[in-house]
Amino acid sequence: MASERLFFEDLNMGDEAESAGRTITEADVVNFAGLSGDFNALHMDAEFAKKTIFGERVAHGMCVTSIATGLWFTMPRLATMAFLGLEDWRFVKPVKFGDTIKVRRKVAGKKETRPDRGIVTFDIEVINQNGEVVQQGKWNMMVQKKQG
Repeated sequence: MASERLFFEDLNMGDEAESAGRTITEADVVNFAGLSGDFNALHMDAEFAKKTIFGERVAHGMCVTSIATGLWFTMPRLATMAFLGLEDWRFVKPVKFGDTIKVRRKVAGKKETRPDRGIVTFDIEVINQNGEVVQQGKWNMMVQKKQG
């Protein structure tokens, strides 16, 4: 059932999940540039980008990270109280227009912080259509415990 959520107690060390895929489009990049104000030529100017190490325009790293946070909601839902942040987040490979990304998560740590909640740390990999890791790091989530 779509409304079912996983609580702190439901999550075990090593549990894994993978999101649905999402293709990164030129519209995504242009819209992100407008939202963020980052109009760097690497993302916006095809002729400039041809002369870079990537040979073509690539998506903003933070654009990909933002889309990854949305893909989170295609995995089994958590009883999330708050997203607490990223640790050791790395942009490993470029994401080009037309690449399709997915998110893989693995429970890497759990710590009860209050009787009604705990912190769960996930190892996160954002992968492309070839199975290559393009971004990785840890996400820390505050997750509700079951009542009673």
